[in-house]
This record gives sequence, C-alpha cells and structure tokens, in this order.
Amino acid sequence: MIWLTSLESSEDQIRKMIVQMKGYGIEIRGHFWEDNLEKMAWIHAREELLKPDVSAWVILASPEKWGAPSIRYGLALLGIALQAKKGVAFPIGILFSGGAQQSPDTFPTPLKGVQILSSSDPAMPAKLVAMVHRPSQEIPLGYRLDVYGTPEIGQWFEIGPQNNVWPGAMLGIDEGEIQFHAVGPKGSLPTQSVLNYPMKGLRLSLGEREYAAWAVQNELDPQVSYFAKVAGFPSSILFGAYSSREEAEVYVVILK
Repeated sequence: MIWLTSLESSEDQIRKMIVQMKGYGIEIRGHFWEDNLEKMAWIHAREELLKPDVSAWVILASPEKWGAPSIRYGLALLGIALQAKKGVAFPIGILFSGGAQQSPDTFPTPLKGVQILSSSDPAMPAKLVAMVHRPSQEIPLGYRLDVYGTPEIGQWFEIGPQNNVWPGAMLGIDEGEIQFHAVGPKGSLPTQSVLNYPMKGLRLSLGEREYAAWAVQNELDPQVSYFAKVAGFPSSILFGAYSSREEAEVYVVILK
C-alpha cells in the first residue's frame, strides 16, 4: 500500500492515480497536507505512515508548493519519524505535478534519497510499482535520530548512537531556541531524567553556519537517547557524541 501526501487540492488527479494503481493491485490511501507548523500538523500522518502495510510514501507536489520552507520543514520531520522506525532506505517518492524537475541535492536531508517522478510520465505507474516492490536494505548511519511533537509537549529531537557508545551527547540548532533536555530509554520521551554535567549556551561553527548547542555527559548506548526540546523551526541541526575538543565528529541534518 502507498501512503500519499498531497500538497495539492486536485481531487481529480488523485482519483485518477488511485484508479491507475488499483489496476496494478496497489492500494493508495493518504491525506491532504496541512501547512501549519505552530500546530505541528505534520505529526497527524505519522501513525498512518508507520503502519506495517505501508510499503512506500509518495508526496504529490507542484514545484511552487515544494519550494515553501515551512512545507519542506514539516515533510522533513515526518521523514525523520518514518525513517527512525522503518529505516532510511524506506521508499519515498516525490511526484511533481508540473514544472521543471528539481534535484534531490537541494532537498532536506531526510528526503535526499527520494525518487523523482512526474505525473505526465506515462511510465509513472510502473515506476511506483517498482518502488513498492524494491527490496529493503539497511543503511548504517552511525546515529539514531527521531522527532516528536504536539502543541502540548512541544517539539523534541531524539539522538543517540546506532551501534556504539557515546560519552555524552550534544545537539545544536542554527535557528530557534533549545528549551529543555533529558536523557532516557530510546523510543519515548522520559518521565524523569538525571543529567551528568549539563551544558547550555555552547557556540559551534560549521562552515558559514553558527549553532547554539546544549550537551550532557551521560553515557549513551544504542538503547539510551538524548532528548532536546526545541522552540522554532531550525534550518538545520548539528549533533553527535559530546567532545571537549575544539574539533569533533558531528552530523548535520538539513531541515528546509
């Protein structure tokens, strides 16, 4: 089954697509995108996307809608949540409804591996079938990344090591404000937390970007995560194992 996120309101186009894919024995379910970051509307599709019978995620977009930073940010967060549970190789496609094709090199990090499709391509249905049946593969990243959010609890990023141990963790943002942090078992926000040597207000530079970061020195393994509550909508986040050295290995995820 394909989960379809439509940035467009063209019901005729969606209905045609449903009929086309039904002929290939593939069901399409989905929703119309709500561009409202304040209400964290992106989270509404998370539960549906994570269902076991969903084999691919397809985003229907015009180039104009796709270029909106708020839309890209919400889709990037949904992509993070999806890949945290189903892996970064999970099939994602962007179906452009018109205009010039765009390069994934300019996309947010969670969407760089997407397959670009065109609604005017006669082979589009066959390409979707191939996407659904593409063999899954595990891609090691060295880190874990997830995101949670509701208007009540706010927006939280979860980070941690994938297969090794970190002597602590740090997370920085280039826009917005970190408001709270915690350490606990992976997979859900902790109800209580003890922090070892918590640090706030760190300044980090990477290229031309400046990041405000918080950190802790709690030891993290693949079952333990660092959580940070972030207000606002950063264009990118920087994170990794805590290090007291001036140079450290970090990961950067572009969100817009």
